[in-house]
Amino acid sequence: MCALDYLCLMDQLIKELNQYKSEIAAEKVTDKITLEAFRIKYLGTKGLVKSSMALMKTVDADKKREAGQLLNEFKVFVETFFENLKTTFDTDNNNQQKGLDTTLPGYILPKGGRHPIGLVQDDILEIFGRLGFAVAEGPEIEDDWHNFTALNLPDDHPARDMQDTFYINKNPDWLLRTHTSSVQIREMEKGILPLRIVCPGRVYRNETISARAHCFFNQVEGLYIDEKVSFADLKQTLYFFVKEMFGDDVKVRFRPSYFPFTEPSAEMDISCLICKGKGCNVCKKTGWVEILGCGMVHPNVLANCNIDAEKYSGFAFGLGVERITMLKYGVKDLRLFSENDIRFLQQFKSAL
Repeated sequence: MCALDYLCLMDQLIKELNQYKSEIAAEKVTDKITLEAFRIKYLGTKGLVKSSMALMKTVDADKKREAGQLLNEFKVFVETFFENLKTTFDTDNNNQQKGLDTTLPGYILPKGGRHPIGLVQDDILEIFGRLGFAVAEGPEIEDDWHNFTALNLPDDHPARDMQDTFYINKNPDWLLRTHTSSVQIREMEKGILPLRIVCPGRVYRNETISARAHCFFNQVEGLYIDEKVSFADLKQTLYFFVKEMFGDDVKVRFRPSYFPFTEPSAEMDISCLICKGKGCNVCKKTGWVEILGCGMVHPNVLANCNIDAEKYSGFAFGLGVERITMLKYGVKDLRLFSENDIRFLQQFKSAL
């Protein structure tokens, strides 16, 4: 056979096989009877696939490989098409045996909503992000150094009693972190200054669960270290946060406080948004709600992280996300955030 005759033969073979594929794709197979008719017509002993394979007898020996590849691909196409049809009818039959009607429209599933804690935490990070604070994260299982000692709480320091801690039994040096201040220590240890970060994450304390407290909750802590950082910088940063989170009408006050890792230290209160300052269970009838603790980073903490306290200063603050969420959405019971009651969570769909 000359080259021209071979090309004509292969071109004709390809054209015929493509035509067969089009005919197969157009077959109307509606039930098991027509499915069986399809099998006999195309895959039976006298079917199209068998007769097509017989064309190999007319092809020269040196051209059988190319022709055989085309015919084998056609055979695989037909067998795959048949198996897909068969699977469809087998599935429909199983559904009918189970009492399922596959022609009925599907169920409309309710639209989910984001958890209010996640919504508020994103808002907090976005607000501080506008002030140049980057997000830093760390492990929830911490060692004593990063959680306590580096934060100016040596073993015999009475301030350790301020936080009831979950320790790991196998190694008493390891514990569930009681605050995300441990992340601040890890970032300071890197020695990359100036440093401006917020540290979100879950923390754990061995406390009695009530409407105002839980054994786990979420925190966002902030840290800014640079030259000539002052308490005025801290106050203006927090004023900006409160106004952006709660609006211009909220009232703010600072009270002196004590934290071993800051000096001077303060707590920040805002007017209760739930009772509008009239007094309720959340504000303990005072009209004020404490939302965060803050202060200037203690020189001992800077020294523990190999930062020159003569050159650098900084401020830190820490707030509970649940407390902010309760005030923002008027939630009076902290336990609702972890009970997964769909009736409670559905209220926050509009906040997406």
